[in-house]
Amino acid sequence: MAFDYPAPFLQLARELRRLPGIGPRSAERIALWLLSNKDARPGQLSAALSTAETAIRPCSRCGFFATDDLCEICLQPARGGREICVVELATDILPLEKTGSFRGLYHALGGRLAPLDHIGPAQLRIESLQKRLLTENPVEIILALSADVEGEATTNYLVEILEPLGIPLTRIAHGLPAGGGLEHADQITLLRALSGRRPVAER
Repeated sequence: MAFDYPAPFLQLARELRRLPGIGPRSAERIALWLLSNKDARPGQLSAALSTAETAIRPCSRCGFFATDDLCEICLQPARGGREICVVELATDILPLEKTGSFRGLYHALGGRLAPLDHIGPAQLRIESLQKRLLTENPVEIILALSADVEGEATTNYLVEILEPLGIPLTRIAHGLPAGGGLEHADQITLLRALSGRRPVAER
């Protein structure tokens, strides 16, 4: 008869395997470390996960992470009425923010157009972007989407529906690698991309 770890251990390993980049062997090693290492503190980890799940929500305005209705960025009055930088995901906001060169607001779409994955305009935060632009009247819209096929398709779609609003529309210069997302770029590359943005009409 073959023996295995107890059922609670196997359940823990199964949950760990759901994390990105974690395979069966890695999940098993992490589970063993959590249960056998005196510095692991699994109770504190569990409590932190539970607290984060309860306390963190998307900002109702831009989609970034918040603990209240609005995130800390949107709560800064001096940023209102300036540029709005449109990104794909909430995780794209912080790399741009860390460059220290952008003092406007952000809008995370929640993804990009991907017809093969059944992601169309209705699945993204495009309608809420249009409403924001009409009420906030920014001085510029900056499109900061990935430089791959789906990112380009999303950019082109946004240009088509936003140009009639008459708000200056630019996109970041592609100092970013083709096929790469903002989360993989260093701060200098992002700084140059922001500084070198150009009018969409010059595409």
